[in-house]
Amino acid sequence: MKVLMLNGSCNPKGCTYTALTEVGKALSSQGIDYEIVQLDGGPVRDCTACRTCQKTPGRCVFDDDMVNPIIEKAREADGFVFGTPVYYAHPSGRILSVLDRVFYDAKRLFFYKPAAAVVTCRRGGAGNTFDQLNKYFTISSMPVVSSQYWNGVHGDRPEEV
Repeated sequence: MKVLMLNGSCNPKGCTYTALTEVGKALSSQGIDYEIVQLDGGPVRDCTACRTCQKTPGRCVFDDDMVNPIIEKAREADGFVFGTPVYYAHPSGRILSVLDRVFYDAKRLFFYKPAAAVVTCRRGGAGNTFDQLNKYFTISSMPVVSSQYWNGVHGDRPEEV
């Protein structure tokens, strides 16, 4: 079993990475493999609903070295964890752009696979962010993996998470 995690932060070793790493430790302790994919700091295009992907399923026409590799990894994944920092009470624009394109093109790869969202914030906005990520799961018939509380952590620096 393998879980694909997406780090929606531009900071590759920041608070979101730290939270995802903790999730990874819990998965590893149960014999579950995981991979954290860093959504790099370069530009990410929004989905333009051009529908070109309907002619070439599993392949976004905007080949920015981000979306198409994630679609390929999603084929092999048994579950997902999407992590993001909170920016103005919502997920990072980076993860929203990537998820919009991935799910528009390859939603079928996610059907019935469990998923969880992890949000990191300094103060507030975690509830809205958590809700927005979970909507990708529920609209795609994905069981949402819950916790004892919302899957969020607080901290301004990784050592505070």
